[in-house]
Amino acid sequence: MTNTLPTTVGVLGGGRMGAGIAHAFLTSGSNVVVVERDDEAAAAARERVLRDVTGSVERGKVQGGIADYEAKLTVTTQQEAFADAGLVIEAVPEDFKLKVSALQSVEQHLPDDAYLATNTSSMSVDGLAEQLNRPHNFCGLHFFNPVPASKLVEVVVGKQTSDELKALTTQWTEGIGKTAVTVTDAPGFASSRLGVALGLEAIRMVEEGVASAQDIDNAMVLGYKHPIGPLALTDIVGLDVRLGIAEYLEDKLGSRFAPPQLMRDMVERGELGRKSGKGFYTYDD
Repeated sequence: MTNTLPTTVGVLGGGRMGAGIAHAFLTSGSNVVVVERDDEAAAAARERVLRDVTGSVERGKVQGGIADYEAKLTVTTQQEAFADAGLVIEAVPEDFKLKVSALQSVEQHLPDDAYLATNTSSMSVDGLAEQLNRPHNFCGLHFFNPVPASKLVEVVVGKQTSDELKALTTQWTEGIGKTAVTVTDAPGFASSRLGVALGLEAIRMVEEGVASAQDIDNAMVLGYKHPIGPLALTDIVGLDVRLGIAEYLEDKLGSRFAPPQLMRDMVERGELGRKSGKGFYTYDD
């Protein structure tokens, strides 16, 4: 395994994204500590991580047995367990106040030379950094869903991010077998800004009766070689998640990111995409 990764990596939040981030570092050689809010959430997080690891082992994507990785994984409710981590990545829901509270709490448990990152897909890294005691040790590491299959990490550099941390992010990303794209802090960064813009326009086209969701997606998959259409991708991300990002971008960048009424109506009805069983498509699993 690579020796460029921190010996111990912490992840705050063991939902789908947090579990995927934990899997990436765990299967690349680091000890991983996942912290969740309560015992029930911790048990679910552990199951998610080990399920991803089991899949990687069974498909021959990683070396070693499941027991080897399980021995290097700690899942707990105590943030004190981050005390030995060289890097902690926050992966809590996209709410600014929640992220500030979480990051401030984690920072108290880290040694002065440890690094802290947020997995936010759109929120200001500088805005979060302003709330921390060591902003030079902070950056954005935006992973993509599903993390085990995605090859991209968007590194978001804040105004106070140290040159040392900038260099380390590339090493870490390569160390877990992914590619880094580095952007300066701006609303939506590069990926969310472009991805949401395409998704919102596709939703407006459905709303206006231009074409069906399937035909719009096929136009981008077959015509532009996108691996998945913008509406199917919105279902995977979650309409509620994308609505929150769109509202944030509308506030920061203007009306071109205004969410279509159809999107608001679908979220109101609970049609959130794959996780609810219905979005622009219907899901049986």
